[in-house]
Amino acid sequence: MNAEIITIGDEILIGQIVDTNSAFIATELNKIGVSVVQISSIQDDKQHIINAFQEAESRADLIIVTGGLGPTKDDITKHTFCEYFKDTLIENKAVLRHIEQLFQKIVNKPLNDLNKKQALVPSKAVVLHNENGTAPGMWMEQNNKIFIALPGVPYEMKAIMNAVVIPKITTKFKLPYIVHKTIVTQGEPESELAARIAFWEEALPEQVRLAYLPNLGMVKLRLSAVGVNKIEVEKQVDDQIEKILPHLSEIFLGFEGASLETEIAGLLNSRNQTLALAESCTGGLIASSITKNAGVSSFFKGGVVTYQTQTKVMLLGVLEETIRKYSVVSSEVAREMVLGVQKVLQTDYAIAVTGNAGPSKGDAAAAEVGTVYIAIATPQETVVEMFNFGKNRYKVQNKAKNKALEMLKKAIFAADNKY
Repeated sequence: MNAEIITIGDEILIGQIVDTNSAFIATELNKIGVSVVQISSIQDDKQHIINAFQEAESRADLIIVTGGLGPTKDDITKHTFCEYFKDTLIENKAVLRHIEQLFQKIVNKPLNDLNKKQALVPSKAVVLHNENGTAPGMWMEQNNKIFIALPGVPYEMKAIMNAVVIPKITTKFKLPYIVHKTIVTQGEPESELAARIAFWEEALPEQVRLAYLPNLGMVKLRLSAVGVNKIEVEKQVDDQIEKILPHLSEIFLGFEGASLETEIAGLLNSRNQTLALAESCTGGLIASSITKNAGVSSFFKGGVVTYQTQTKVMLLGVLEETIRKYSVVSSEVAREMVLGVQKVLQTDYAIAVTGNAGPSKGDAAAAEVGTVYIAIATPQETVVEMFNFGKNRYKVQNKAKNKALEMLKKAIFAADNKY
């Protein structure tokens, strides 16, 4: 079964909101074996919507539409459905009762005419109950094609998808089994990784597909297969993973969901060791990435953002002479920063980052934009490396964050071998 997702709303097209609905719907459909062939975003315009419906019907069996179901004049999805399906709107008593109950419970105000109009639905539609809102979902069929209209409010849409739409689709149709398994690698660019695994990729069986998903400092390899037999499909993918993993040993981070942050947490917790951070150009980004996971207080003592030059002196004990002689963005300053925070917070490991993320040079007039020094202090030694991460501020900061965590992971393993 092929599906198309259509999101309706001018607010999406002008960038006022980000379309997260399509990503969620596509993910949920994929889980049950429905292939999404296209995702479109269109205006709140009747003719545009009708054109989109016609085009979608020509290539998909299932069309899911979100948005345009509200009570105001710019919400025209229901009226357009009626025109497309040659139908009329009727008042649904169950929907009206639900709206009245919501207003009594939450708003504590009487319904106005606009709110009452949300109980109007096409006469041919099967109403999909919206427990969390006033706009019901709708299921309509024509020419062996299914059209589903869902509210654009994400938490309302998600609830209807999970509680009603997905169960209804799986009950109505016999669907294939789709499996995706993702290998997460770190520290090797996509082009180098592709060259490394070319022999394996060329030998993949026709029914197993490979996709490269690069990110800053990380590349994911997604293997996919489709079939009617769940056991056979999973075995096809697992066999290929087993073949390639020995060739990824030093860059293999884990499977989908794996991250440097979670791996470092496991490494430090298993060794009863602690970590501190001193950040300058990353502005707390490393600390934020570590603390996004619960329970990190078991190993993470804290960090300081010493953004200004003088703060490095005051909080970390960096010598003013070192800064004058070598510049605030230098190997020497990074070394003093990492040793300073390791001493202040009394930790086994520490990371320090100083650099010039741009767009201007600021205090680091001697360093080119993109220059970053990363220092790692271990129980035995201190290591400092210099990088140039380009001129885009976002990339510089995020590449520095990822590289710092990568260096810490390697340092932990290296320290084990030196005990």
